Amino acid sequence: MLFVRHATTPGMRAARFPADDDADAADLARAAALGPAVAGAVAWAAPALAARQTATALGLDARVVPALAEADCGRWRGLPYERVAREEPDALASWLSDPHAAPHGGESRAVLAIRVAAWLDSVREEPGGVVVCDAGAIRAGLGHALGLGPLGAGRIDLAPLSTTELAVTREGWRVAHVNRKVLF
Repeated sequence: MLFVRHATTPGMRAARFPADDDADAADLARAAALGPAVAGAVAWAAPALAARQTATALGLDARVVPALAEADCGRWRGLPYERVAREEPDALASWLSDPHAAPHGGESRAVLAIRVAAWLDSVREEPGGVVVCDAGAIRAGLGHALGLGPLGAGRIDLAPLSTTELAVTREGWRVAHVNRKVLF
C-alpha cells in the first residue's frame, strides 16, 4: 500500500490546522511526474480537496474514503497553530499529550488512529493500492503497522508529496519506507 501525502496547501504554508484548501498548482505539476509509476493502481483518496486534486494529478481514479480524512479539528479548523497556542495553551497542551483529548470539540487523535486502522485492515486483500491523504492518516497507518499509539506515530515527519509504503505480511503490516521524497 503506497501512501502519498497530498500536495502542499496554503494552510500548510501558513502553519494552520487543516482546512479544505486547494492544492498548490506547482506541487500538482510535480505530482504528475509520479503518475506513470502508479498508473492503473487501485486508488483511494481522503475527502479533502487537496487529496482529491493530488490523486487526479497522479492520473488516478481514486475512490473517496471518509476514513482517510484528517482528524476533525473542531473550532481550530483553519486557525494558525500560533494563535491556538497563544489563546488556548492548556487545551493545546492537552491535545498534544493526551491522544484521547479533543478540546477543540472535534475528534481525538485516538479516534483517527482507530478509524484508519480499521480501514487499512479492511483493504488487506488489495495490496499494491495507492492512498492519497494528509499526514494524520499516514501517521495513523504507520502507528497501526508498528504498534505505536497516536503520540508515538505523531513524531514521524512526512513531507508533502512524499511516499510511505506498507506491505502486507501474515502477521500484519511491514513498513517498506517512510517519507521518501521522490517528487522533488
